[in-house]
Amino acid sequence: MTSRSRPPFGAARMTFGVCASALITACTSSAPAEKPATPPAEAAAAPTPPPAPPKPVYGTFGIDTPGMDTAVAPGDDFYRYVNGKWQDTTEIPADRSSMGMFTRLAEEASKQTRELLETAAKSDAAPGSEDRKLGDYFASFMDEAGIEAKGITPLKPELERITAVATRKDLSTLLGTTLRADVDALNTGQTTTERLFGLWVAEDLNEPSRYAAYLLQGGLGLPDRDFYLVDSPRFKEVREKYQQHIAVQLKNAGIADSDAKARAIFELEKKLAKAHWSAQDTQDVAKVNNSWKQADFTKKAPGMDWAAWFASAGLAQQEAFIVWQPSALSGISRLVGSEPLQTWKDYLTFHAIARKTAVLPKAFVDAGFEFNGKTLSGAQQLRERWKRGVDSTNHAMGEAVGKRYVEKHFPPQAKAEADVMVRNILAALGRHIEALEWMSPETKARAQEKLGTVQVGIGHPDTWRDYSALEIIKGDAFGNAERAELFDYHRNVAKLGKPVDRKEWFMTPQEVNALNSPQQNSIIFPASILQAPFFDPNADPAVNYGGIGAVIGHEIIHSFDDVGAQFDAKGKLANWWTPKDLQRFKAAGKALAAQYNAYRPLPDMTVNGELTLGENIADVAGVSISHDAYVMSLGDKPAVTKDGFTGEQRFFLGFAQVWRNKFREPLLRRLLVTDGHSPGPYRTATVRNVDAWYQAFDVKPGQGLFLTPEQRVKVW
Repeated sequence: MTSRSRPPFGAARMTFGVCASALITACTSSAPAEKPATPPAEAAAAPTPPPAPPKPVYGTFGIDTPGMDTAVAPGDDFYRYVNGKWQDTTEIPADRSSMGMFTRLAEEASKQTRELLETAAKSDAAPGSEDRKLGDYFASFMDEAGIEAKGITPLKPELERITAVATRKDLSTLLGTTLRADVDALNTGQTTTERLFGLWVAEDLNEPSRYAAYLLQGGLGLPDRDFYLVDSPRFKEVREKYQQHIAVQLKNAGIADSDAKARAIFELEKKLAKAHWSAQDTQDVAKVNNSWKQADFTKKAPGMDWAAWFASAGLAQQEAFIVWQPSALSGISRLVGSEPLQTWKDYLTFHAIARKTAVLPKAFVDAGFEFNGKTLSGAQQLRERWKRGVDSTNHAMGEAVGKRYVEKHFPPQAKAEADVMVRNILAALGRHIEALEWMSPETKARAQEKLGTVQVGIGHPDTWRDYSALEIIKGDAFGNAERAELFDYHRNVAKLGKPVDRKEWFMTPQEVNALNSPQQNSIIFPASILQAPFFDPNADPAVNYGGIGAVIGHEIIHSFDDVGAQFDAKGKLANWWTPKDLQRFKAAGKALAAQYNAYRPLPDMTVNGELTLGENIADVAGVSISHDAYVMSLGDKPAVTKDGFTGEQRFFLGFAQVWRNKFREPLLRRLLVTDGHSPGPYRTATVRNVDAWYQAFDVKPGQGLFLTPEQRVKVW
């Protein structure tokens, strides 16, 4: 799951016959008498049997039991016990670098979205309507022959602007025009961008009733600074292939001396990487909260002509900014003033190509896949064009797509049932807080206050985004993508100086994910994640509480994890802890980080317990409070045993099932460096910190996952 403090339910519809089961008697009729004059038989006709209850998507109660490996003891390897045979038999699709429950639902959502877009493309919708724009955008992207015929002509105006750069002021002006609102500062792994800087417009850390303009480090074509600076064999290989990739794309665009230019571009990016903060430092909200006035930039970050940059970025009237990584911004600015102008122009040329590869001719697309898809992620085959078209349309007009997705694929029943679970899990956390022996009454009161202000969004936003100002032209795939980016940028910049919309969504309904925003103190569950195996209205409640319930608990806990706990009930970055309580909270986090640092997904790489701490806190506490909510939902009645599994066991099976995942090694290596989430097997392993799991599966000392009660980390 994604969190703006750091990151994957439409349910199957229940269908009934002509009559609901309660009305069966009234709707059935007796057979007619053979002879009207003869009195009917005394015996009534046999009643029509009630319809069979709908079956869950998985197995008899919501778990794919054939995918389990019950030869493995749960206490030795719980992930393997629940998912072992699935792991052994599942193949990662050739066009994917991973496969799991999130991936499966994302593929299904993509197919459903394709149908919606193709319907829109075939409709005779009025010019300027959303249906017309969606159809024209998708159809334009799918017109590969038309894109091929245009060649690089759509890119030439930007290449000509780059060629015309003659001074440092020109360079600064051009760099300002490339700024986009394409980062989320609190979403680990999203803090770098191929643009030199990233803009994030969100609630002010210090005053959440207003928007702030955040500037973030950027400029890298590789996923993280470590890819440039760490001398492992894998990273050296990636660096060599990246330089080759740069040269190939320059050649495709007809740029002379491409090999030498590729080397110079890479060396410039390596210098940018040296200025960058690590992903771990980028998560430290105490370090990143740096307010600069516009007048400060020239003194604190010399090199850039900041007046020219702000003017061309449309930010000349913005007086104050929060600079997320100040030394990185200063280092990047210094390079703008010192590196050869021609190198910068070549760098901008390559990145202009890289940003628009998806809507350029096939040679560019193939080269982009060869490096970004195959080398960086391990995928073996380029995704079908329609899948890329769906992704591009979602990126451009995501909420317009989402509105139609919800109308067709998200029944009200799913929203209502998820809402009940949310309320139960919030109540369970309230009881957890009151029961904490180590927390003072003062801090408990503040925690309860914050819990009481959590906002919940389920399925879709209350108000849909307005795309009326976005121009979409059929046959202009390149221009459509460019205008969509600018539309989103201007929409974000326009927020500055206006009241904060605390109901804004940061995901689309068709996205298989979930989110927490600490500044809003809100949690969001898009429609597409409210499906099996996360949530199935026909499955056993224990499985649902283990699946979507643990996801709900996870997102709630993000408001109280290592980052979220630094925000108060109003979303302000403020300390609400007593010193002793905060010390104990940090000690628990340190213990959990140490636990995860010991996990080794690859022979030469471990999980980064500090980088993944917020997600791991959310997992261990989220599953704990969801378990308590499940027990509470039973009332005083014991859970029945189903297929040999108790209710407690089914809960934990439901939790482990959603973390099924297989990775290609290149992607796994990349994620271990950049992602704040632990891989699926280690997310499952968080059960070793939950007392109820030991009781459910009779886990004993000496088993692989066993921890003594003192070793089990309990944060909330």
